[in-house]
Amino acid sequence: MATVTFEKATRRYAGDRPAVDALDLEIGDGEFLVLVGPSGCGKSTSLRMLAGLEPVDEGSIRIGDRDVTHVDPSGRDIAMVFQTYALYPHMTVAGNMGFALKIAGRPKDEIDQRVREAAKILDLTEYLDRKPKALSGGQRQRVAMGRAIVRNPQVFCMDEPLSNLDAKLRVATRTQIASLQRRLAVTTVYVTHDQVEAMTMGDRVAVLKDGILQQVDTPRAMYDHPANMFVAGFIGSPAMNLITLPMQEGGVRFGSWAMPVARSTQDGLTGADVSVGVRPEALQLVGAGDGIPVTVELVEELGSDAFLHGSIQGGDEGVAHPTLVVARVNPKNPPAKGETVHLAPSQPDVHYFDTATGLRIPG
Repeated sequence: MATVTFEKATRRYAGDRPAVDALDLEIGDGEFLVLVGPSGCGKSTSLRMLAGLEPVDEGSIRIGDRDVTHVDPSGRDIAMVFQTYALYPHMTVAGNMGFALKIAGRPKDEIDQRVREAAKILDLTEYLDRKPKALSGGQRQRVAMGRAIVRNPQVFCMDEPLSNLDAKLRVATRTQIASLQRRLAVTTVYVTHDQVEAMTMGDRVAVLKDGILQQVDTPRAMYDHPANMFVAGFIGSPAMNLITLPMQEGGVRFGSWAMPVARSTQDGLTGADVSVGVRPEALQLVGAGDGIPVTVELVEELGSDAFLHGSIQGGDEGVAHPTLVVARVNPKNPPAKGETVHLAPSQPDVHYFDTATGLRIPG
């Protein structure tokens, strides 16, 4: 086991903008870190740089105290789990799991022992003599995990390993992977575009956008205190509501609804506008005249939850209309489509961002 450190690590392809731009990131010994972001943000490239599958054009990468920037992938003591299972169809489950050890010249008894130990951990013991074609997608992914486990690596690298599974199996398998990682206590870097996976699996989450690290923190801290508008809009499902309003004397106003803004927040602005962020669960149904009038466009009923999707038709502050918002409402008595309701944010749960820079304003 070991720490992983990216020091100004940069990767450039054709074009002016780097795919990964001066990435500074330290991953603790035994930590489960999730790299998340939209397609093309550089998360898979960062993982492949760590694994040695992509060169580092600038900066360095260390595993423990060892600089591995120019070390061959086979010499980094890393096990990679890919999006595709990449199993040998002519080999049994046991053969697939032990193949890397066989190539490394390990004794047969040692290979058999390690394979059986990994199979027990992954609940694959009864499938060791089967071929991959006789397994389900979830079982094949566990075989790919087992192939990594038997090597006893210093670091696991996982590149969207659940993307080929159906929704129900994804939920079950991500729980198994998170539980397994905590049991093995192996430093793990996990890449996904699914922010729900990131929030439920990682000890910490690192959000990337256009190759630049936006924020790295625990899931709860990132949810409660996003560093900028991009993180605020990306982390959370449904996403945070963001409305840009001009700052007026003492606060902001949308039509007849007004909300005071602390002087410290106003002083933190670099322009005339402030972006107000409110999570769906922080918007409350209130009486007419006490909040923002919203026309209900759709109600998503999920059983234990219901989410109102509505449009704000009022306001005269130059904001694009209609402005869409999402609010969590009582699932047993949700508003009807076409109804006009009034919503107001819970004051302590309002976030403010400098519209000019996108950065969060403490307040």
